[in-house]
Amino acid sequence: MKEEFTIEIASENNFSVLNRIINILNRRRIRIKKLMAYENENDFKKGGAIILVHTTADLIEKAKHQLEKLIEVEFAKYTQGSSLYLERSEQIVDVD
Repeated sequence: MKEEFTIEIASENNFSVLNRIINILNRRRIRIKKLMAYENENDFKKGGAIILVHTTADLIEKAKHQLEKLIEVEFAKYTQGSSLYLERSEQIVDVD
């Protein structure tokens, strides 16, 4: 049964890393509902992404392993539901 998952990825801030991440999800037919990419405030060479997806538990586990195989990706983890996405997106967005 399909449900929402939040994927959190920490990686190097390279030119095409986001494209490769999205390609992995697209190849597995995982629907991306929301995506937020960011650059680390302290080190511009590091960054990451928070992605809200709609898929099955089996497919998200397979996609996580594929994401971790990318050279630039330090870690990838996922949680069930959208609460982590909302929490992390509020921390990332600058509110002045």
